[in-house]
Amino acid sequence: MDEIVYVIESAEDMRALGCKLGERMFPSAFIALFGGLGAGKTTLTKGIADALDITGILSPTFTIVRHHEGKLPLDHFDAYRLEDAGELSAIGFEDYLMGDGVIVMEWCENVPDALPEERLEVHIEGSGEDPRTVTLIPFGARYSEMLKEITIC
Repeated sequence: MDEIVYVIESAEDMRALGCKLGERMFPSAFIALFGGLGAGKTTLTKGIADALDITGILSPTFTIVRHHEGKLPLDHFDAYRLEDAGELSAIGFEDYLMGDGVIVMEWCENVPDALPEERLEVHIEGSGEDPRTVTLIPFGARYSEMLKEITIC
């Protein structure tokens, strides 16, 4: 399946898109978020968490990863302050990849070598009060199937 592009008009719509994605999460899912400051990466993650019955999502900027328990565990990574994939390796990133939880990683552009071969990439363009262009790109059959079921109004 090819990429899907949405124009998102509000933070509520971004969170709703995240919820639609979250409803289709599976153990070991990896969601790679790309976008600048204020693009809506954490808002999208909150929507994913909503679908997993998880509250309390904050940007993990100063901690690299925050773990949350829900229908599926959610590990929320933020690679903003990382210079390379080696820094992720130093905190045991490979163990997270082998777990049964969902991984959502913000700022993937900073650690492209750390991304698993199979993943869903979410590229967000825009910030502030402007609409966002969100491009979903599946890498692997499970992610292509996931996107076939996504519809938003």
